[in-house]
Formats: sequence, structure tokens, C-alpha cells
Amino acid sequence: MVEAAEERQAGDIVMLDVGGVCSFTDYVVICSGESDRQLEAIWQGVARALKEKGVPPLHKEGDSSSGWLVGDFGSVVVHVFGQAERDYYQLDAAWPDALPVVRIQ
Repeated sequence: MVEAAEERQAGDIVMLDVGGVCSFTDYVVICSGESDRQLEAIWQGVARALKEKGVPPLHKEGDSSSGWLVGDFGSVVVHVFGQAERDYYQLDAAWPDALPVVRIQ
């Protein structure tokens, strides 16, 4: 999923291992896009990559026009943000004890 996001030019991609500090998932992926169209492309790429691996989304919230899409894939939750929304919510800091697995800026 990180590669799929990167292929669609997602910015500041972070994957956190939250398994030891979070009760609802093992990993959180956070990335940013610059436009509604790019947010949708990132989401579609990530969802397609996981579906090809046999991991369909359990739940999806938001849409590209809201600036925040979130997908629950069970052991991984993916957040695709517009930059303003990411700056506002600062989700990267929500789990200060999480272990960073990947960071691509």
C-alpha cells in the first residue's frame, strides 16, 4: 500500500506500527495529496493494491472533496489527507509511542 500511494505521488507517507499502543489495528498509514483528484487516485491505488492481495476494505469514510479519506483494512488503517486537513488534525502525533516502519517524504 505504501508503494501504491507512492506511485500516485502521495506526499509524506508514514507507516506506523501501532500494535502495542492501539486496540483496533496493528498499522496506520498516513499520506497526503495536493488535490481532490489526487486524493481519489491515491485511495483507488491503495484499495486496488490491497484487493489484489485479497484484502478488501472493511469500511471507508470520507471522500476526496472532504480532504480526508480513511479506509479500515483490519490490521491496517489508511488515511489519505489533503495537506490542510493533515496539518490541522496532526494524526501523525496521535500515537507518540508507535514505531515508525516507513517514512517517505
